Amino acid sequence: MPVTKAETRQSLLDAARRLVVTKGYTAVGINTILTEAGVPKGSFYHHFDSKDAFGEAMLQSYFDEYLTTMDAIVADSGKNSAEHLRKYWQNFYDTQVVDNCQGGCLVVKLSAEIADLSEVMRLATKAGTTAIVDRLERMIIAGTAEGSVSVDDTPRTTAEALYNLWLGASVMAKIHRSAAYLDHAMALTLKTLHLPS
Repeated sequence: MPVTKAETRQSLLDAARRLVVTKGYTAVGINTILTEAGVPKGSFYHHFDSKDAFGEAMLQSYFDEYLTTMDAIVADSGKNSAEHLRKYWQNFYDTQVVDNCQGGCLVVKLSAEIADLSEVMRLATKAGTTAIVDRLERMIIAGTAEGSVSVDDTPRTTAEALYNLWLGASVMAKIHRSAAYLDHAMALTLKTLHLPS
């Protein structure tokens, strides 16, 4: 059965994510991505207008998957919002400790690199991270409404502060190759949400 254009496009995005999360965006050339994806050389521009458009699509694909995971956590009706938040942060933790704390988060890997490099990629990252914080804020609001969570600041400020905390902890964990920074982020998160350790 022949491979569709959409399947080839997704293969390119998936291959790029695997490469970029370890090497960075500028270090990965188009030919490397084509080889990794098993796509014939020269066909890249049949799927993307430019490397920037490709980077934007890669980030959008990453955030679509990430947000789907967050939505699935919240959709677990057998748990309350405190449990949803714990599961989200544990998932974040588990993603970042892989490969000796080198992690698999494109936001952690690429934010500084692309912020000055590509406006379309910066905007895709901004939209994706805003959507993550929006979902965290909704979980905190639901938790305070049901009494499973309490916060000392507004839900929005708390969501932003916690997400920023985890991004910073992930960077430090990568630098030091130590989960201690993520352990500290988890402890501070539970304290901020007034949840037991």
